[in-house]
Amino acid sequence: MSIQIGQPAPLFSLKDSDKNLINLADYKGKNVVLLFYPAAFTSTCTKELCQTRDELSFYNDLNATVFGISVDMPFTLAKFKEMNNYNFVLLSDFNKEASRAYDAIYELWIHGLKGVSKRASFVIDREGILRYAEVLEDASAYPNFDAIKSTLETLK
Repeated sequence: MSIQIGQPAPLFSLKDSDKNLINLADYKGKNVVLLFYPAAFTSTCTKELCQTRDELSFYNDLNATVFGISVDMPFTLAKFKEMNNYNFVLLSDFNKEASRAYDAIYELWIHGLKGVSKRASFVIDREGILRYAEVLEDASAYPNFDAIKSTLETLK
């Protein structure tokens, strides 16, 4: 079953790169951007998250919290975050629960890898309602950051 714009966003609890438990429910009252990506240290994922890092003030100015989510372990995410000076939270969906809840998972990916997050982006409003969704089948494709930003602008 796929999630739909206008419906409540699926809630999750995931560990961040510092092994703290982050609950999406705790962010009610803020806009949230979820950026699912296949794997730390890969070229497109690094480019996507570096762009997000460099533009984080835009998201902050719109009262939006950004989370990067992959199935990498928290230890891997900590190194990835440190090496690239990411200034937003990276979450480990190692058990693939959030990726499945958002229909953003490759059950079978390259090289026989199973259960890898698809590149996907979601905007959730202050009330916890999904306002934007983009799930890309091609892992080398790039998110539509203009659409993400435009959606956030409408939520001012």
